Amino acid sequence: MATSTEVGKKAPSGGKRFIGGVVEGFYGRPWTMDQRTELFKREQKWGLNTYLYAPKDDYKHRMYWRDLYSVEEAEQLVALISAAQQHNIDFVYAISPGLDITFSNCKEVAALKRKLDQVRDFGCNSFSLLFDDIETEMCPADKQAFSSFAHAQVAITNEVFQHLGEPNTFLFCPTDYCAAFCTPNVSQSSYLHTVGDELLPGIDVLWTGPKVVSHKISVESIEEVSSILKRAPVIWDNIHANDYDPQRIFMGPYKDRPTELIPRLRGVLTNPNCEYYPNFVAIHTLATWCKASADGATKDVEMEQDPCYSPHKALMLALTDWLEEFLSTDQPTACVKKDSSDEEPMQTDLGEHSYVPGPGENPLYTAEPLTLDDLKLLSDLFYLPYEYGRTAKTMLHELNWLKSHSHAVAVKSDQTAEWCSRAQQFDDMCEAVVRMFNRLSNAPNRSILYDLYNYICDIKSGVNLAQAYVKSLGGLGKPSAQLMSADPEPWGFRGGLSGEFQRMLPGHGNRDLYKHPPKTSVYCIRPYCAEDKMDVQRIFIKMQQERQIEEASMTEPPLISDILSTGEIPPSPQCALVLEDDIGPCGYMLALTDAKAAAASIQKDTSGRVLEDFPSLITGQVLLRVTDPSPVKGMIGQLLSSIRSCGSRGVFCMLRHSDRRMLDFYTKSSSFQPIKMGGLPPDVIAMGTSL
Repeated sequence: MATSTEVGKKAPSGGKRFIGGVVEGFYGRPWTMDQRTELFKREQKWGLNTYLYAPKDDYKHRMYWRDLYSVEEAEQLVALISAAQQHNIDFVYAISPGLDITFSNCKEVAALKRKLDQVRDFGCNSFSLLFDDIETEMCPADKQAFSSFAHAQVAITNEVFQHLGEPNTFLFCPTDYCAAFCTPNVSQSSYLHTVGDELLPGIDVLWTGPKVVSHKISVESIEEVSSILKRAPVIWDNIHANDYDPQRIFMGPYKDRPTELIPRLRGVLTNPNCEYYPNFVAIHTLATWCKASADGATKDVEMEQDPCYSPHKALMLALTDWLEEFLSTDQPTACVKKDSSDEEPMQTDLGEHSYVPGPGENPLYTAEPLTLDDLKLLSDLFYLPYEYGRTAKTMLHELNWLKSHSHAVAVKSDQTAEWCSRAQQFDDMCEAVVRMFNRLSNAPNRSILYDLYNYICDIKSGVNLAQAYVKSLGGLGKPSAQLMSADPEPWGFRGGLSGEFQRMLPGHGNRDLYKHPPKTSVYCIRPYCAEDKMDVQRIFIKMQQERQIEEASMTEPPLISDILSTGEIPPSPQCALVLEDDIGPCGYMLALTDAKAAAASIQKDTSGRVLEDFPSLITGQVLLRVTDPSPVKGMIGQLLSSIRSCGSRGVFCMLRHSDRRMLDFYTKSSSFQPIKMGGLPPDVIAMGTSL
């Protein structure tokens, strides 16, 4: 791919350039200094401009953030920052003090400033404060000094930003860094509102999208969060991250982010796979995406014939370039260094053999060269977190069909010829995977191979088992001992202890293209009776203890929903349900069809207008052992139907912010939305739905 101009000369906010690049922000072994230096060269060549240094396993970035760098460490960072600057890459140093910082302690703030001053002396001009993946409970000292966790974070961030002279690039990562973390939602998150209102305008905010690993990021979702943050966010994109699953790696293109996002963003940073070399596709395709303008046009001369960003075309451009690197034996970072054991050897001694086999002897093994089709297949097999590539989907579809129609080869029928033809096609696809494995294994650049080897070895083994199984179905081979044996070799089963745990959980296989779910618990939803009162109380108290709700917050003032759960007031007739599993009662849903009287005696400040629109109350809890949302959704649906039949026009519920589980059930399984209701404690939210 031809070298092109730097992406995003200007961003929509403040005339600053669009941030495009890479964040090294994963959990696991950090990249080496040589790999980072090579990354800077690639970024410059492909038109990216930023590198965010945030490896979670750099102790002095996160766990020991107060400690200054040693002389040896300082020399490495100085060299790294200098290398970035030589390639016109903005080196952003990130520090993550949130694990144990006391925000109200001036000595802690001074330690943070001292650490960043040291890095500034190294030549770094761009910084980031990260408060991701930390506990949200403040210590007693901070509770006295700050009204909320967000206020504490914003105060220290603003102070550090000003101490550093308000650098041109200063990034803030909130604790609620995706929509899924916002309570109750993005638009009504008090945390995000505080960040938007109080964070100084020169500070940019990192955001991962709807989820930690977002399948899609829409224009509407970015416009929503931008309006709350009062600035365009920088996307920290985890679409290619694999630090959460050591069995997966992602080599599909950057996709499901429309180019219309570009003028609505401050920038995009990809947080890719832990393994450095397989990130070629992730970074290359992001660079192509970044160079697309808002109307889909691109500044890349190689894309002029097609003005739209095409993930497939971007992928093929990346794979074409990557093939050259696979076949190269003279790359600077791949050469053998006599004084370094970290460098991988290159296969450079591929000369002609002196041995010539005689008549009737085995011919010499000849390694076939890696092809572009091999890399396309590799990408298809290891595509993206929510999606298989085309070939992978086809193989799964064909195996499922062949297995479901195996009767066609047991007794000849109209489908027998079709089955045999499709079995042969499946066998050809399996052979292509084996050829790809062999060619990759013999590619000259061993550094790339070693990052990939565990993954391609695993997929080859799985494909071989499937291939043998289909052959045995068609009578073309003996039944595989690995498939039929009650005591197979270790390579005949997958997952280890972690895999066994997952297969026992209700959610296992939810993302599988062809679901073969394990046995799940059988739940019974039945009407509530007087004898259930003690069980309902027990479940209610148990869930309060699980969330560590103090008794004082339960009584000052009391909630109608709490009193209904404790049995002080009874539910309305035909408006109470109990959930049972094979152990016993594990959940309940109760309702008052007319909550006005209870509200008048308990929540005296409750708005009368709210009760006109939502006269009925619903409340419920389920024990933690209920992991399947379906029975909860069923109880809510049944209860709403009963309340509607009583003539009610609307239902409301009261929940504490700490009850994220029930909040999720109401918002994701039903149509409840936040409503304004007076007289509620600050940790309580009211939600309602019209009937």
